[in-house]
Amino acid sequence: MKLDSYILSSNSDRTPSTNDLEHEIKTVTDIEDYLFKNKAYLLTQNLSDHLNMLLIQKGVSRADVVRDSLLHRTYIYQIFSGKKTASRDKLIAIAFGMHLSAEETQTMLKLSGNRTLYARDERDAILLFALSQHKTIMEANELLFNHHLDVLDTSKV
Repeated sequence: MKLDSYILSSNSDRTPSTNDLEHEIKTVTDIEDYLFKNKAYLLTQNLSDHLNMLLIQKGVSRADVVRDSLLHRTYIYQIFSGKKTASRDKLIAIAFGMHLSAEETQTMLKLSGNRTLYARDERDAILLFALSQHKTIMEANELLFNHHLDVLDTSKV
């Protein structure tokens, strides 16, 4: 076993980054071993399940998400139950409502089939900054507004 694989597997208190996992994929000889060993780090294919798992991990309620995302309660409940598909802006609003990190937000966007936040895009860079700095959605929208960019769409659906 290579040294970095050993470090990755022996350092169990650290969640491997996507780069760590990609590196490991390139070095494994048996995909079944990789999948078994990293099962806890692999994404579910269902956005609704993923969002509900994040609720538990973050220790927040749907009511907290409603309050902190500025989205309508019924809409949030439909997203979390899988009955509605949210737009990219609405999912980013949910990320603020759940107090997700930038990395967790990127994962959520990938699972939803939406474009991830792109650091070379001015609006996305501001959103990445706001997420990284643990800003509220109102603070993020103020930054966007001050830079003459579209604020996150949190209109009632």
